[in-house]
Amino acid sequence: MSASSAAPARAPHATDLDRLAIDTIRTLSMDAVEAAKSGHPGTPMALAPVAFTIWKEFLRYDPANPAWPNRDRFVLSCGHASMLLYSLIHLAGIRRGGSADATRDVPAVSLDEIKKFRQLESVCAGHPEHHMTAGIETTTGPLGQGCGNSVGMAMASKWLAAHYNRPGHEVFDYDTYVLCSDGDLMEGVAAEAASIAGHLGLSNLCWVYDDNSITIEGETHLAFTENVGQRFEGLGWRVEHVADANDAAALRKALQAFKSEQKKPALVIVKSVIGYGAPKKAGSHEAHGAPLGPDEIKGAKASYGWPADAAFLVPPEVPEHFAKTFGARGKQAHEAWQRTVADYSKAHAASAGELHDFLDGRLPAGWESAIPTFPADAKGLASRVSSGKVIQALSASVPWFLGGSADLAPSTMTLVPGAGDFEPGSYGGRNFHFGIREHGMASACNGMALSGLRPYCATFFVFLDYLKPALRLSALGNPTCSRTTRSASAKTARRISRSSSSRAPAPCRAWRCFAPAMQTKLPRPIARSCSGPTGRP
Repeated sequence: MSASSAAPARAPHATDLDRLAIDTIRTLSMDAVEAAKSGHPGTPMALAPVAFTIWKEFLRYDPANPAWPNRDRFVLSCGHASMLLYSLIHLAGIRRGGSADATRDVPAVSLDEIKKFRQLESVCAGHPEHHMTAGIETTTGPLGQGCGNSVGMAMASKWLAAHYNRPGHEVFDYDTYVLCSDGDLMEGVAAEAASIAGHLGLSNLCWVYDDNSITIEGETHLAFTENVGQRFEGLGWRVEHVADANDAAALRKALQAFKSEQKKPALVIVKSVIGYGAPKKAGSHEAHGAPLGPDEIKGAKASYGWPADAAFLVPPEVPEHFAKTFGARGKQAHEAWQRTVADYSKAHAASAGELHDFLDGRLPAGWESAIPTFPADAKGLASRVSSGKVIQALSASVPWFLGGSADLAPSTMTLVPGAGDFEPGSYGGRNFHFGIREHGMASACNGMALSGLRPYCATFFVFLDYLKPALRLSALGNPTCSRTTRSASAKTARRISRSSSSRAPAPCRAWRCFAPAMQTKLPRPIARSCSGPTGRP
């Protein structure tokens, strides 16, 4: 199939190859959902031109090295549209990366895996799973969590830049792009995270909002009539509008505005048609959460100028186009970064060792020796005091161990004297002030952990339920150190710690402090949470 005959000239200022790539993303998504008899085809069909433009022209990412620490992050917060991401990963040629064994150069998502979408053992799960597939930056099943994680990723980039960059040696300057939906922006965690980002002025963060006016139950006006742009302007964000998701030139202009912004995060509101191209279901909630059916798929493919009976068709021009644009730019950027790190090591020997420890996922030598011990005492030392002392010790020996509390630092003893505050325009401090936003705090800390930092967050036990969804996701692969405190007798504390609702899931790196402390060494879960790779495991 030639590029010139693949698709009609619908997208303004898009080349024939661009349209061919966009329609390949659309048709792969439709075909995979149809084969699985389950999934969400409409949003990938609508957002294919948006995601393609971000990847082709803006996202800085080396497909051969998906764990490159200074890569731009791309988060699909509307995780139900997972086939959009799997199609991109496949067409962009992202490799598994990571270890040096024979699997390093294997495709992260092969066409065979796409054909097994939503099936047992496939890397193409129903929603993106960070621990399963290279190219996925975070697990985004529950709506809003990707938005919250992205704020932590942007915070990590700002902190790393403030801590390690030197004149002429910019080791960290990555941006974070997010695709989010009406459902994401209805969730409270996204609102909390957006408030944090606006307050901090995270100019390296861009949310692209798919304003398609459709949810599962019907049109969004059933429950969602607010002016999203005005809300985000009130939160301190820059807001851009794109009237048609197919208008690559308008989207490019909006993203260039984000790149030029120095003081605010950006929200790009994009109007799209869910199920774009489907003859009867386009613009309907029927295109949202179920296969289109054979007739609608044939009709949609016909509207793209695509062979109606061809399934899982990938024209060879499309991966080549990705390689010459997205891939080539990412490889060049990665190689330039490697030269920067090498020059940095020569010019700044004093901090180079610490930087390489971080990049390699190593804890600094001798870090554990600084941890205090607490002699046995019948009366006991309040755990908030003893754990605060441990935090002080870890902060002194592990530079990227940092965090804060949901406006409770004086009580949870999480403030580190002399470590500075992470605040608007000054991002080198290690004390984070999350405000009274427990859920947004925990979700952002997951994003920081996914960026290689080792964050902790704290609140009172009575507020634990406010952050529990993010804690659960931490258990699925984000090594965040959570901490709850409560003034209580030992007997009461034991009852609390045994309750099923308060016990962290088994894999979670959680530090639970309830009763007067009797431990004499650092709990092992914290030691594990402070180590690990910078990028994907």
